[in-house]
Amino acid sequence: MTDVVEVSDLSISFATDAGAVRAVDGVTLSIARGEVLAVVGESGSGKTVTAKAILGLLPETATANGVILLSDKEGTKTSEVLSLSKSQLRKVRGTDVAMVFQEPSSALNPVYTVGWQIAEGLRAHGKYTRSQARAAAIDILERVGIPDPKSRVDYDPHQFSGGQKQRVIIAMALVLNPGLIVADEPTTALDVTVQAEILDLLRQCRDEFGAAILLITHNMGVVADLADRVAVMYQGEIVEQADVKTLFASPKHDYTKRLLDAVPHIGQHTARTSERASRMAKTWAEEAPLVTATDLRIEYPGRFGRPGFVAVAGVSFVVRPGEVLGLVGESGSGKTTIGRAIAGLVRVTGGSLKVLDLEMNGIRERVFRTVRKDIGFVFQDPSTSFNPLLTIAECVAEPLIVHGRMKDASSARARVDELLEAVQLPRAYGDRYPHELSGGQRQRASLARALALEPKLLIADEPTSALDVSVQAKVLELFSELQSEFGFAALFISHDLAVIDILADRIAVLHDGELVEEGIGADVLVAPRDPYTRQLLASLPVPDPVAQAMRREELHRLRAASLPRLTS
Repeated sequence: MTDVVEVSDLSISFATDAGAVRAVDGVTLSIARGEVLAVVGESGSGKTVTAKAILGLLPETATANGVILLSDKEGTKTSEVLSLSKSQLRKVRGTDVAMVFQEPSSALNPVYTVGWQIAEGLRAHGKYTRSQARAAAIDILERVGIPDPKSRVDYDPHQFSGGQKQRVIIAMALVLNPGLIVADEPTTALDVTVQAEILDLLRQCRDEFGAAILLITHNMGVVADLADRVAVMYQGEIVEQADVKTLFASPKHDYTKRLLDAVPHIGQHTARTSERASRMAKTWAEEAPLVTATDLRIEYPGRFGRPGFVAVAGVSFVVRPGEVLGLVGESGSGKTTIGRAIAGLVRVTGGSLKVLDLEMNGIRERVFRTVRKDIGFVFQDPSTSFNPLLTIAECVAEPLIVHGRMKDASSARARVDELLEAVQLPRAYGDRYPHELSGGQRQRASLARALALEPKLLIADEPTSALDVSVQAKVLELFSELQSEFGFAALFISHDLAVIDILADRIAVLHDGELVEEGIGADVLVAPRDPYTRQLLASLPVPDPVAQAMRREELHRLRAASLPRLTS
């Protein structure tokens, strides 16, 4: 067997109360040794279900037909996965195939050290003494780039950053030296700079460890950066397969073309936002800013005698009526803290922050309550910000009821229906519960709730970071249309400069709590002055394998030059 895995005519259906639902329909694919195959498509296309079938991780409600031939790394043994017993599956998992899960926080056990969890895989597949298992765990942590592995092997998962936890998950997958690694959306929730480091690590897995990689993703820039071949899935079927350069240069299927067209590009909207900013400049000079930050400082108090943590250090900016200010930076840069401070959810500890003519430094809640109705907030994950026991209509009606505009949800229903139509959701969706909507639909409902009181200022905190590219494009287009229609000012928080480019009139770049660059898109994105902004731009993968290879070299050069390495 020349390929590490061969999948032939795989079909998978799930038993439900409404009958069988087919999730995968006749999928055929193969992965050569040392090759990276990217399987791309939107949520619900069948990518993850196909990947889990290769590991024998399908639930009992699933029925699978077809053939999955899995080889060991040396090619001396072949297993037909669908016919293996549970005990036989446990033997091939970890040694022949291992998985890197999408969300490392949920994949790691919070009550055990990472060293114990890595050693657990070793103990399950061989006889290791405690010292041998610990030595192997330290070695693999060092190889995946965890600093000071001899001491950090005894750390608990919560003591690592998001990127470092993803490295630990990759270490767990590599420790038994499998022939195939299944990476399920390994960079979805990561900052662009951390994402670039994880992609470098996966490339190292291929080149140094000799592992083949099945990459599950909806990010076409990640595909261009890492993949050798690409399989495009749509509604359970593979609609196109090609090597990465051919697929990006001349896609054949209409769905592939739509996926590529939905990917935001740096500079794609810079001219439009620059023109809009120049038109608005006349009115900006006449009206007072809605938000004015002057040497803003926000410090979280320390506990148990430890010093406090400065999240925002001396930041100054304004948000004018009707404009969209894009606030960009990595996790920990202070973006969300500033947004929450403007909404009165975080206490200002120094400098000045004026919101709707109220000074937030030292303000009391009863004073701020008078303007709270003029501020809308769109959270990053609407599934956790909605009450799961309430219908969408009841969730959207909440601000109207809390602020006394309506008596109850039934009296607010007419207004709720108007809001749902404004965000392009059918009125009937108001009777559904949050879990019955897709991610994009929940985000639209979240927008409707934020606009219920017709706010003067809207704060959007990473509202599209976890969405598919096509859904993200629709939500961003909707946001832009609503902003033009309702005329609210907005603080749009993101770590993705391409997303910011679509919406923002001005862009402010944060790094370690400080504002390092500010200006219109034509200045910040086309000719950035600060090295950190240049690194952010170089870290953003583009859907073009040739251009992405050049950008990767530029990013490595920038890292090696003068910037201190960012903790991932």
